[in-house]
This record gives sequence, structure tokens and C-alpha cells, in this order.
Amino acid sequence: MGHDRVERRLAAILAADMANYGRLIGADEEGTLLRFKAHLRELIDPTIKEHHGRIVKTTGDGALVEFVSVVDAVRCAVKIQREMVERNADSPEDKRIEFRIGINVGEIIIDDDDIFGDGVNLAVRLEGLAKPGGICVSKRVQEDAYGKVDFDFDDGGEKQLKNIASPIRIYHVRLSGPPAGGGRMLLPEKPSIAVLPFHNISGDQEQDYFADGMVDDIISALSRMRWLFVIARNSSFAYKAKRRT
Repeated sequence: MGHDRVERRLAAILAADMANYGRLIGADEEGTLLRFKAHLRELIDPTIKEHHGRIVKTTGDGALVEFVSVVDAVRCAVKIQREMVERNADSPEDKRIEFRIGINVGEIIIDDDDIFGDGVNLAVRLEGLAKPGGICVSKRVQEDAYGKVDFDFDDGGEKQLKNIASPIRIYHVRLSGPPAGGGRMLLPEKPSIAVLPFHNISGDQEQDYFADGMVDDIISALSRMRWLFVIARNSSFAYKAKRRT
């Protein structure tokens, strides 16, 4: 008897929703929806696409987005939140639309175009802990992004979250203030590794996709080792076009 194979993969999951949605809709339903759709069209959708994200599904006031790269997910969230401050600058405080964003990285289960699993559930719980206009991430996200971004994280301590077995250490992205490390690139206190792109010596350009896929698989497998700091794919693939000596 055959069995359906469950597809799993490691991914960064971003969960977002509109803060104070009920109050805003109750006060001005039509105006709130028009402003929300404008933010989606002009800022959020293009920013997700720019950072190679995939919108899994949308709700009335938010979205669930999947990224291959943790760094891309965090940078996407930061750009959205920083630009929302500018977009809200001329709006009355009681009409401002602000988003809360949670980001987690973990193994997900794929069913058609939808995603499930503890990795998704935790991202949603983290979104609930974010302040309006803020970003809350898991310790794993903070570790994977550490030293690769120009902003810092504030330790939010350990939290016991609903339907999550063990307490989770959370971090809030610091959206203002000086760059992380005063502009210096910080390194984690654990072994680091970068997987450089393979060089296709076959002469068949179609084999480039096969070679790149192997590197992606290796990076994904290494990222599951919590004691190892794995350089992001975007950083290591910057060497692909460089001449080898």
C-alpha cells in the first residue's frame, strides 16, 4: 500500500499582522482597508519580492511569508518597519497603520502551497509578542543573522509560549540607534563555516543548476547544527563570479 511522502524543508518564516486592527476597522472600515491595500501594493509586496520571499497566504490583516535565507527575512522586515514610519509620518496617530512582525527559522511541512509545523506556529507566537511597528525573533534567527546585518538585537528573555513545549528565548530587532558593533562586523562565539559555490568544469551550462542545488542542500543541512555558524548563501555566492586562481 502506497504512502504519501511528506515534504519537509528548512525555512525562515515571517508572520505579520496589523496592530489594533479591530479598533481601526471599527472607526473607519473603508479608509483603513484602502490604506492597508496601498501599503501592501506600494511597500510590502515589492519588498518581499526584493528579498526573495514567497507569500504563502494572506489574512484580513496580515500575511505568512517563507524565505530561504534568514538574513533576507530579517532585512525584509526591517525595511518594511522603517519605511512604515515614514509613511505614517503625516497620518493622525489614531489612524496610523502599524504592523507587528515575528520571524522564526525551522523545519516546515509543505502541503500543496501551504506550510505547517512548529516552525510556523512559533513565528506566529513571536508576532504576537512584537510591539506595534516592531520585530520579534527567535534565538535561532538572532544567531543566524548575527554579524551579517547592520542593526542589533535586544534580548527579550525566555518566554513560555502557547502550544510550544519549552520556553523560548526571544529578541527584539533594534530599529533605531547606532549600527551593530559601532559599524564593526561582529563574529559569533562558535565555529563558522562558508560553503563556496561549486565550479562547473563539465562545459555544460545546464549543470550549473545542479551544482548550485548541491550547495543549497549542503548549506541547509549545516544550518540544522545549532553549534555551527553558517554563512548565508547570498554572501558565499558573491564569490561565484570571481576568477579562481
